[in-house]
Amino acid sequence: MTVTWTAPGPGQWALDRSHLPPGCTALVQSLMLATEPAAMARVFADLGAPVETLSVAFVNGHMYTRMRPLIAPDKPATKLPPTWLLRIATRVHPEMRRRARSAGRTLKTSPWTDVIHDWNNGGKAAIADGNLALQAPVLADLDGEVLMEHVRACWANCLKGWDHHFWLHGYDLGPLGRLLHECEAWHLDALEVLPLLQGSSPSTSGPGREALAIREAVAAAGAEPATLAELRAVSAEVAAALDRYLQEKQWVLFSRYDIDGVALGERPEMVLATIMDARDRDQREEVLAKTALIRERVPVEHRAEFDSLLASAREAMDLRDDNGPVTAEWPLGLLRRALLAVGERLTPEDRELALELRDDELLGSLAELPAHDELLRRRELRSAQRRLEAPWLLGPAELAPPLEALPTTLASLVAIVQTVVRHLGMDGDATASGLHGVGVGSTTYRGTARVAGSPEEALDRLQPGEVLVVACTTPAYNLVLSLAGAVVTAAGGPMSHAAVIARELGIPAVIGARRALVDIPDGAQVEVDPVEGLVRVL
Repeated sequence: MTVTWTAPGPGQWALDRSHLPPGCTALVQSLMLATEPAAMARVFADLGAPVETLSVAFVNGHMYTRMRPLIAPDKPATKLPPTWLLRIATRVHPEMRRRARSAGRTLKTSPWTDVIHDWNNGGKAAIADGNLALQAPVLADLDGEVLMEHVRACWANCLKGWDHHFWLHGYDLGPLGRLLHECEAWHLDALEVLPLLQGSSPSTSGPGREALAIREAVAAAGAEPATLAELRAVSAEVAAALDRYLQEKQWVLFSRYDIDGVALGERPEMVLATIMDARDRDQREEVLAKTALIRERVPVEHRAEFDSLLASAREAMDLRDDNGPVTAEWPLGLLRRALLAVGERLTPEDRELALELRDDELLGSLAELPAHDELLRRRELRSAQRRLEAPWLLGPAELAPPLEALPTTLASLVAIVQTVVRHLGMDGDATASGLHGVGVGSTTYRGTARVAGSPEEALDRLQPGEVLVVACTTPAYNLVLSLAGAVVTAAGGPMSHAAVIARELGIPAVIGARRALVDIPDGAQVEVDPVEGLVRVL
């Protein structure tokens, strides 16, 4: 397969593997293009960031992003004017002046407080109710036209949910970025501060507690179920608890942000293993001790501010990891479910070919959908794209105005955004290489590496205590990651979902070890050293 790697537009574009895997489906590409840039444009305008949006593009099936400037976005600067001239320009440009006022309000009023309150007081529940309504029909009972209407309803739910997902990220990442940015001024490293947020995300640790309660009920009954059916047969109470556990999880995609990933309900053996391996991972005392030590290093006159920023960041943590499963991975799982039902009628010999459909093709009837050979060709193309080694950067470097050229409020907000992008691992910065990355935890772990051509295959074969090696994770990995003794990802940073989940579940990890999928053989004995941020193949 001969390919060229050309920047998809003016400026410099950075590869993003912390969210979408290479070779993602046409539907998810359309979903990203339709939602993230529009939602981020609203967020940046609301909060006062002096950038237009986060642009998204796909090159040979790989996702690239670019911070799109507010002024002359399609004419990247090759030479900056003198700083004094930039100071004048940023103060007289009408939109820059509006953004400066908005940034001032953001820094003064912390608007994320109201957004987090709304999410916890009806916002999340309303979205979950919409998902449950789409989950209710028995799809096998629907005739062809009604089934296609259901597919379109699931697609519309994805568009609405993903738009809200990205908008919410401006409000869950804002307080996190502000905490880390201010801590840098106090000479505190992000890798020291982020562990203080551990235990702040009930949505991440909640499934583990639910699973543990079921396991304890099974143990009290003296049962040793070998299948999910046997688990359900232990008692009426256990069956009811299992139904509650699965109601809002069974169609959540946990392996990737794409419809060719799998939902938890499609892996009954993994549901059983996760429940029967559930453990109590309470680390509150350790977090309190770490917090006290870090707080002592904050200048005395700033400790009240540190306390306030940390409290705000802890509130935001739960929204950050509650957001994805409810607004993104569950709607996408429901779309997968609907498309698989279409596939059973369209290409029953290989129902997953229906996942290759495009958004405009969802508007027609079953009879108008592409033939088997065309869908197979699309899947083979994606498979080839998945094997490509994509460059981390495309296009010439862009020159951004120095922060000192911006009004104070804008400069502060830009610095916060830059902090977030850097720690999410989205900036294409090559600080990680080979089997080096960001360490999470303080204990070295040795075990068998479970790595495969897809995260689904690796998870299918994962045994309790093994080291899961994947490209990246989604927030929904919290449903299965508790099985792992350690985790290694090829993409991401200290604020990525993989790092957050590993911290919440108390699992040693190395995040962003770029050659992990290449240099770690499946089945090899490895040592995951989070202190050094290094994976060693033994």
